[in-house]
Amino acid sequence: MSSYEVAVEAQAELGEGPTWDPAGARLLWVDVLASRVHTYDPATGHRTVHATGQHVGAAKPRVHGGLVLNLRDGVGLLDPDGAFRWLHRDPVPGRRANDAAVAPDGSLWAGTMRYDEAPGGGTLTRLTGDGIAEPILTGVTVSNGIGWSPDGTLMYYIDSPTRRVDVFDYDGDAVRDRRTLAVIEDGAGYPDGLTVDASGCVWVALWDGGAVRRYTPSGALDREIRLPAPRTTACAFGGPGLTDLYVTTARVGLTEPTPLSGSVLVVPGVGEGLPQPPFKG
Repeated sequence: MSSYEVAVEAQAELGEGPTWDPAGARLLWVDVLASRVHTYDPATGHRTVHATGQHVGAAKPRVHGGLVLNLRDGVGLLDPDGAFRWLHRDPVPGRRANDAAVAPDGSLWAGTMRYDEAPGGGTLTRLTGDGIAEPILTGVTVSNGIGWSPDGTLMYYIDSPTRRVDVFDYDGDAVRDRRTLAVIEDGAGYPDGLTVDASGCVWVALWDGGAVRRYTPSGALDREIRLPAPRTTACAFGGPGLTDLYVTTARVGLTEPTPLSGSVLVVPGVGEGLPQPPFKG
């Protein structure tokens, strides 16, 4: 059993979207419902918080600095000097942003969901650096984890209520041949965020499961790391050599949160991650 440490002790309502920013040697993560983007430097312990003004599903580095933000009303760009501008506005009443990821070609794949989690109310959209938006999936419910295989030919995807981790063939700007990689059994929680390691294995955080699981490229479960927070939300490799697994957690909806619910946990030296491309915009 791998041991965890507390990277950031916090009480986030809905901690999400950990992302390692190699340019800044820091971890990015968001508190969706508090409308906050957080940074954490594990070498110094330095932390920053940026208020976004509306619910934020994800924050990812950009190729020339700053961040791209998946926000309630669309996708925006935050410059290094703090200036903000919209890249693509698409407000829909009752809908908010959720998880997002940067594809191997530098495009942003941004998910949405309805606040009431109504079936079919979410989407997955591909956005280029010049703001061109292309719908990839419609009719999803809670668009969540997204990731790519080391060779860039496969895309993994989670629509949480299905309890599945799905896989598509990927060719740069489109996906096809959707099939199931793994199914999370009843009682083990719901799949939420994911990351892919250098061996092509898929690590999945389990909402209401208090764990992160690793599935092989063939879909076999070969590892489970239990954690002291029932609502583990997402995971990402970071730190020197990308060997440390950071895991965000949430307090929202818990009648009796554990002391570490809402904190960012880390499992040191547990694997080897893949460098994540910055957004080309």
